[in-house]
Amino acid sequence: MPFTLPSYSPPDFKKPPLRDASTVVFERVRQAKVPPENYHATSVYPEYFHIRKGEWQLLEQSRMDCVVVLNQDGSLAVREFRQLQVGDLVACGRTENGEDGILVHTEAFDFPEDVSQKFVFRSRITRETSFSIDYDELYDLLEFERENGFTVWVLGPAVVFDRDARDAFVQLIERGYVHALLAGNALAVHDVEAALFGTGLGQEIYSKRTVHLGHYNHLDAISRMRALGSVEKAIDEGVIRDGVMRAIIRKGLPYVLAGSIRDDGPLPEVIGDVYQAQDKMRDVARQATTVIALATQLHAIAAANMLPSYKVVGENQVRPVYFYTVDMSEFAINKLVNRGSLTARSILTNVQDFVVTVERGLRKRFG
Repeated sequence: MPFTLPSYSPPDFKKPPLRDASTVVFERVRQAKVPPENYHATSVYPEYFHIRKGEWQLLEQSRMDCVVVLNQDGSLAVREFRQLQVGDLVACGRTENGEDGILVHTEAFDFPEDVSQKFVFRSRITRETSFSIDYDELYDLLEFERENGFTVWVLGPAVVFDRDARDAFVQLIERGYVHALLAGNALAVHDVEAALFGTGLGQEIYSKRTVHLGHYNHLDAISRMRALGSVEKAIDEGVIRDGVMRAIIRKGLPYVLAGSIRDDGPLPEVIGDVYQAQDKMRDVARQATTVIALATQLHAIAAANMLPSYKVVGENQVRPVYFYTVDMSEFAINKLVNRGSLTARSILTNVQDFVVTVERGLRKRFG
């Protein structure tokens, strides 16, 4: 059965109490980067604002824990505190059912209801949880998104520490299942290390054999890229002939490598300014319809916090944004599910096995 998006049910603004709701109060910012008192903080849900009598406006590009600014043309923008300027008009009100002209629409999508019982076994994800149906549903989603959406992958370095997983992810890129990449320095460094030396942190990515002086390999990889000026130039000159970064760059896909205080080097493409990196990640997150985070807890949380649970596509069509997190740690995946997303799903497994399984499953199912 082909994948179909759940239907979206907008609120009925012609019925009370929304019909009689007050309009939103906007207060001016008096000090840069400081919102006015009683500001409204955005959630992951679709939110409507009563701008003038009978006119409710949906936030088209939202993000949780931000404020809403009224632009001069009457449109609404979601901004982080650090972006606020003196004079900006910020929506105020702490109620969410229309009383302050703000409606947080918590029943927007027609998701299948779970059967609710007082007692059930295995109600939380553990190492004993079965995931067969999750894979099948993910295959259908990824095939749908290949032509109709924008799938963002958030990768930890474990993906490129294994030869088969690295090759499988390259195939996912080549076959159109990847539209953008978010990662840190480590993913790119060890992908380049694998391309130059066939190792990941000095260990052969197939045999797991530790090579002599292999602990220098990732540092040598960084040095060579910095000497050449960029990973892209190394690809153009034939120095890097395979791997995830090569596939991403050659296809012209957007990617953001966000720096960390832990980084070696880093590579020339890595963005060291955390807020600049956040802005770049946000540009990608705005386009996302599905996000899949693999074995990178902190980076996954950062990406997840940039995502609303919905996206406006086409002519006033609203669809959910799906979020998957894959990790071997129960704590890591449950933390992401608990972030409040309507559509967060978790798979507890080794991410190297996951990537190989997904690539094989997609190829078998869709050719």
